[in-house]
Amino acid sequence: QVQLVESGGGLVQAGDSLRLSCAASGRAVSGYAMGWFRQTPGKEREIIAAISRSGSNSYYADSVKGRFAISRDNVKRMVYLQMNSLKPEDTAVYYCAAGPVLTLRREQYDYWGQGTQVTVSS
Repeated sequence: QVQLVESGGGLVQAGDSLRLSCAASGRAVSGYAMGWFRQTPGKEREIIAAISRSGSNSYYADSVKGRFAISRDNVKRMVYLQMNSLKPEDTAVYYCAAGPVLTLRREQYDYWGQGTQVTVSS
């Protein structure tokens, strides 16, 4: 079992930056690939970034490529999402998730946090 808690969300203006954090407890997070997802009302939860267990490989959705960066610190059991040049369309609830392998498929992530709201005003 892995417990995940996101933090760092908030209300910002377009062009600002935020760093989301995901704190993991329970089993060693180093044994899991990690992903960041986001969801807006009426839409499916979509993956925006993922990172392998070691941190050597990562994936970004086209919508955030070049603006967001995922990283992890397995010693501290933390995963981060640095978000730069935020846009109003980035407004969503952001979730971190843990799964056995680096994948884009939502259903292959076994553990989820409760989410943190990010609101970007224009």
